[in-house]
Amino acid sequence: MPDHSLELGWMRIFVEVARLGSFSSAAALLGLTQPAVSYQIRRLEEQFGVSLLRRQHRGVTLTAEGERLLDVTAKAVGDIDALARSFRAEAQRPVVRLRTDYAFSSLWLIPRMDGFRLLHPETDIQIIATQRFSAGFRDEADVAVVFGTRAEFGAIGTLLLREKVVPICTQGFLDRNGPFEDARQLAKAVLIHLDTPMPSPWFDWRSYLTEFSVLRDINAGCGDISFNTYSLVIQAALSGQGVAIGWMGLVDTLLQAGMLVEAGPPLEAQDRGYWLVPPRSPSAHSEKLSTWLMNEAGKVG
Repeated sequence: MPDHSLELGWMRIFVEVARLGSFSSAAALLGLTQPAVSYQIRRLEEQFGVSLLRRQHRGVTLTAEGERLLDVTAKAVGDIDALARSFRAEAQRPVVRLRTDYAFSSLWLIPRMDGFRLLHPETDIQIIATQRFSAGFRDEADVAVVFGTRAEFGAIGTLLLREKVVPICTQGFLDRNGPFEDARQLAKAVLIHLDTPMPSPWFDWRSYLTEFSVLRDINAGCGDISFNTYSLVIQAALSGQGVAIGWMGLVDTLLQAGMLVEAGPPLEAQDRGYWLVPPRSPSAHSEKLSTWLMNEAGKVG
């Protein structure tokens, strides 16, 4: 379908004359004759009962009334053009929107995206990554994958990835600073933290060590480092800067490739993890994506 402008009559003619400052230039752009454009503007001025343009030797400029009319018509023409483009794009190819956080999108979803495209080549995914989910997040996406508890999402969602964590680092860091035979020895290492509100909604180093009855001042001078996104935590671990908490499901491929190794005992939270939350009004495309996500997570089939 060709991407041509919708015919809006005098509105588009007026906007282009005002933008270009010339009857002739507007006529050339719109595929009209110069007299036809001049006639439309003259009729418009007659209908409004005011002068909209000042005719000059080299082109035209807007009067005060013309400026006021341009404010309205330029926005209307722009909004209609944008809406027309969106209608054409939607008609040409379906897009399903997935809202999730940065960690899930970068470490779990993106490495698997080829699988969805191979299975559904006719559908595009738009990933909306954010750390803040508004109360109406179900209305802002076709599918959402959010981290939380069964009390928060159990009534509307499906547990996709249960929270299971294990300390991770490079083999080189482990050789230089380990082995970490128990959590007490692990507490003496350089730890890489993900900044979170207190209390943390997931396992952090404080809650992890507490599970093993180990108390540690995270500011005890061990050279710890902190980041505000999990992707940066993993990058720091990959560069051998310390031990991070690895979320199973997000770091599996890195462990399988030997880029990172387990450096301590695992922990699991039964009712906490990533939840697959469907939209309020499911569609065929959202159902395809939801089914694929559950298959990839091992929940179906």
